[in-house]
Amino acid sequence: MEGQDRQTTNAAPAEEHHADIYGEDGAVRASFLAQIGAAIADRDTITLKREVDDLHQSELGDVLEALHPEQRRALVELLGSDFDFSALTEVDEAIRLDIVDNLPNEQIAQAVQELDSDDAVYILEDLEKEDQDEILSQLPFTERIRLRRALDYPEETAGRRMQTEFVAVPPFWTIGQTIDYMREDKNLPERFSQIFVIDPSFKLVGAIDLDQILRTKRAVKVEDAMHDTLHAIPATMDQEEAAREFEQYNLLSAAVVDENGRLVGVLTIDDVVDVIQEEAEEDLLRMGGVGDEELSDTVLATSRSRVPWLLVNLLTAFLAASVIGLFDHTIEHIVALAVLMPIVAGMGGNAGSQTMTVTVRALATRDLDIYNAARIIRRELGVGFINGMVFAVLIGTVAGFWFRDPNLGGIIAAAMIINMFAAALAGILIPLVLDRFKIDPAVASAVFVTTVTDCVGFFAFLGLATWWFSVP
Repeated sequence: MEGQDRQTTNAAPAEEHHADIYGEDGAVRASFLAQIGAAIADRDTITLKREVDDLHQSELGDVLEALHPEQRRALVELLGSDFDFSALTEVDEAIRLDIVDNLPNEQIAQAVQELDSDDAVYILEDLEKEDQDEILSQLPFTERIRLRRALDYPEETAGRRMQTEFVAVPPFWTIGQTIDYMREDKNLPERFSQIFVIDPSFKLVGAIDLDQILRTKRAVKVEDAMHDTLHAIPATMDQEEAAREFEQYNLLSAAVVDENGRLVGVLTIDDVVDVIQEEAEEDLLRMGGVGDEELSDTVLATSRSRVPWLLVNLLTAFLAASVIGLFDHTIEHIVALAVLMPIVAGMGGNAGSQTMTVTVRALATRDLDIYNAARIIRRELGVGFINGMVFAVLIGTVAGFWFRDPNLGGIIAAAMIINMFAAALAGILIPLVLDRFKIDPAVASAVFVTTVTDCVGFFAFLGLATWWFSVP
């Protein structure tokens, strides 16, 4: 009851403070930013520390993103050792690098010692190798080895996201010894929900939850109270795969082991939530052909990230144009075709994008595989045919009345059915084929699906018109 009262008492100021810096739209208030800006301009460190001292790291991250580059650099400089470096894990990569690049390595080394290992790795991994080595050389030996081990794992793996701070005990200890150890050791992690059980070679043999410890008598041995760790995560596992393990088995934390099964760290739910958000944003951006673009990127950096896929789209546009060129004589005789043909291609492109989006998402979540692919393909083809019929009637009727030509309405209706069917087929088969060849379907599917729907739409509509009207 006492714990509940204390939690309630502490929650109110946090909510009140949150309301102070955020407006109704969820953005940082302009008035608060003006106060911060004025304190920075006056180099008033007392006011600045008072304003940001109680901010959560995510709130301070939002403030940093809202400030101008010169202001955020000055804020970090004025706060000095009082700046919460964990806030850098909450900002765009470009902003983080801009801040860190303007700080001496000695200050960064001092700051990362106060961070959880996963946050420290998050900041260090974007630095140049020379800067990493210089910063690590200034850290205590044990911490240096932990961070170096995490940095040695490939990017976007569980090893990069894990915390190297954890609690591990031998199986022959009693519950009482374990409790005493946790009370007396000053170097335990700030928060943890599991205690891991290891043998003399540091191999993981089990785990025991804190609630289980509280319910077990002191004389009971750990090995008798522990449970098997069925979901230990290899350090080299892709972070998206690790996040899927958390989702599937409702995990709050999981042990991370090396290739020999030795415990090297722990992955926690707060890190996994960040991974899920990052991967979702990454897939969304890639489907739009904008890579790993950030809102804080410069004009030149943004332009560079978009140009490659625009060039690919340009090449596919020429392919679609060449299809139109095959029927230039028909278009000269029937000008109405030039007015109507974008409708066929546009509707097919939208339908293909719908199917492609569902397919790419199903592949990412592993809901679509070889066992149910045939059923899903049949479903999407059925949807494409039905939608094609619906819009064929609608567009055919409108086109027939518009140009006072029922034949033209019938031709665009038939072309619509063909293209909507082709769009459904392309929208599901192209991502499946790309995934089969280990190509990220989120990156490459859109341009191919659009090419198919444009080419099929133009060819079907203009080809049918050429055949029906017998244009020489």
